[in-house]
Amino acid sequence: MKKSHVYTRGGDAGSTSLIGGERVKKCCLRIEAYGTIDELSSHIGLLIAMVRKVPSIAGADCLVWIQSRLFDVGTHLAMPCAEGTVQPCVITAVHVQCLEEHIDQLDAQLQPLRTFVLPGGCIAAAQCHVCRTVCRRAERLIAALAEEVTICPYLLSFVNRLSDFLFVYARFLNKMEGVDEISWHND
Repeated sequence: MKKSHVYTRGGDAGSTSLIGGERVKKCCLRIEAYGTIDELSSHIGLLIAMVRKVPSIAGADCLVWIQSRLFDVGTHLAMPCAEGTVQPCVITAVHVQCLEEHIDQLDAQLQPLRTFVLPGGCIAAAQCHVCRTVCRRAERLIAALAEEVTICPYLLSFVNRLSDFLFVYARFLNKMEGVDEISWHND
């Protein structure tokens, strides 16, 4: 069996291949969108490593499930389709509902919000907020891409709900670590 090379030199001139072989510029909106999804997954990987260091904190399995769904999102975004059509998508309403259920379970354990919360707290919560902001950027890029091409409508719902989950999970992490949230104060 011949070992495949990590490098192909195909992108040296600033283009890359989509699934199916079509070449596009590396700076195109589609590449920005799924590249940001990949960045988010990497940040979540760091969060998983942080969460697993504290055995009393739950959620690592859910985060791994999220990473797998993000791979599905990226795959869908990397598949071009004919104008007016949409590629089949493995992200469904069930995935969105699953995130909502996780949000509800975590939120039930938290005090109601009475003020805006600044990103931070324990290290894992701070990283979770980084994940949330990268998720919001991915959402903006996918929304912009949806203005140009047809994409699965559940992608935006999933990514939107994921940023909500990450916000609530950051609050949960602070609670589990016994760290007070940082409230915003308007001077």
